[in-house]
Amino acid sequence: MILIKLLLAHLLGDFFLQPTKWVKENEKKKLKSPKLYFHILIHVLLVTLLLWDISLWPIILIIGFSHLIIDGLKLSFQKKKTKRGWFFIDQLLHILVILGCYVFIVANNITIGFSLTENQVLLLTCLLFLTLPVSIIMKTIFLKWNISELTKNNQSLEDAGKYIGILERVLVFIFIIVNHWEAVGFLITAKSVFRFGDLKESKTRQLTEYVLIGTLISFGIAIIIGIVYSILT
Repeated sequence: MILIKLLLAHLLGDFFLQPTKWVKENEKKKLKSPKLYFHILIHVLLVTLLLWDISLWPIILIIGFSHLIIDGLKLSFQKKKTKRGWFFIDQLLHILVILGCYVFIVANNITIGFSLTENQVLLLTCLLFLTLPVSIIMKTIFLKWNISELTKNNQSLEDAGKYIGILERVLVFIFIIVNHWEAVGFLITAKSVFRFGDLKESKTRQLTEYVLIGTLISFGIAIIIGIVYSILT
C-alpha cells in the first residue's frame, strides 16, 4: 500500500504536474532554473499528502533530496545524443529510491491510514501510468527516429497519436481486468484495419516498422500493467 502511494506520487509529480515548458527551461538553465526547485517541492507535497503522517518525515526528506540530486545529475550530464538514456536512468534511480523507502518503512513496522482502499489506489496508479507517463516513455524511445522524415508531407491532427495511444492503453487495461481478452484482439484488429490504408499509400517500409513497433510497445505495456494489477488484486 505504501509502495503504491509513493509510486503514485512519483507519476503525478514527474509526468502530470511538470509542464513541458518547465522541462525545457530546466534543460537550458540546469541547476539555476527555479522550475527545478518548484518541481522538487511538488514531489515533496505530493508524498506528504498521500502518506499523511508526520512521523514519516524521514521518507519525505529522502525522496525530496534524492529527487533533487538525481534530476541535477541528469541535467548536468545529459547531451542531446544521450537524452534518451538519461531519461531511463533518471526514472530507474527514482524507482530504486522509492523501493528503498518502502523497505525502510516495512522494516520499522510503520503503519498509516488512508481513506482509499489498496485496490483503489493501485487501480488509480495503473490508469494514470498508462496515460501521459507511457506517452512520454514512448516518445523518449522514438527519439532515435525522425518521424517527420517518415511521414514527409502527410499531415495529421496535433497530438492525435498521443491521445489515440492513451485511449487504446486504457481500453486494453480495462478489458484485461474484466477478463475480456478477446476484446483486446478486436481492438488490435480494428487499429490494423484503420492504419492499413495509410501504410499502403505511404509505401514506406520505415514508417510501417515505426507504427508496428509503437503499437506493440503500447499494447505490450498495457497488457503487462493489466496482468500485474490482476495478480496484485
